[in-house]
Amino acid sequence: MPLPPLTPYARLRWDVASRLIARALPGPGARVLEIGCGQGAVGVRLAQRHRYTGVELDGASLAVARERAAAAGVDATLVHGPLASIDDAGFDLVCAFEVIEHIDDDAAALAEWAARLRPGGLLLISTPAWPSRFGAMDEAVGHYRRYEPGTMAVLLGGAGLTDVGTRLYGMPLGYALEVVRNRIAATRSDVREDAVADRTARSGRLFQPSTALQGAVIAAGTWPFRMTQRAFPRRGTGLVAWGRAPLGA
Repeated sequence: MPLPPLTPYARLRWDVASRLIARALPGPGARVLEIGCGQGAVGVRLAQRHRYTGVELDGASLAVARERAAAAGVDATLVHGPLASIDDAGFDLVCAFEVIEHIDDDAAALAEWAARLRPGGLLLISTPAWPSRFGAMDEAVGHYRRYEPGTMAVLLGGAGLTDVGTRLYGMPLGYALEVVRNRIAATRSDVREDAVADRTARSGRLFQPSTALQGAVIAAGTWPFRMTQRAFPRRGTGLVAWGRAPLGA
């Protein structure tokens, strides 16, 4: 069974995140928690090697994630609700891709996520980069903000994490994708009348490919850009950031 398809942006992001995860978790069977697992495209990939738990607020997206996990034959624990629905800690990896920008109190969220790590465990997140690039699509999908790398590094340190690092991605394709998305969002001014929570719930369902053919086309079409962005770790429209729980925690 083919893996669930990724959007072009997610393909660029996963090229960075998957290599970081492979270095952090070289062997199978690690305990992994994904916050905001959406429709499960990343979750299925993580569940192939690790003991995976995903939590998602949007019921429609989680239903798709469950179908995809079943179709792929992976063992995944998928929970509908907030992080507090999971009475567990001690994860080797906690990840949240394109989530923190949807949360008003980002510092409190990062502290809550970091508290789910075992000593030495890795928190890995992604988020849109550069406040100056905040546009129509950010508003339409319920973003509170975008981040500079230095700002995110300070927040991760404030959450008690060590060995903090950041990396940008999306050079050059991310710029073109961002222009297209902003133009589409600008034509739908009505969506900004919805509550932020509704816009956030909808965000995980936008622009999502649904077939193996679409996934294959996106994978092939983004390949040269995935290779190119590796040469530009300090340029791009997206930010990946990480930190570790202190060993003495």
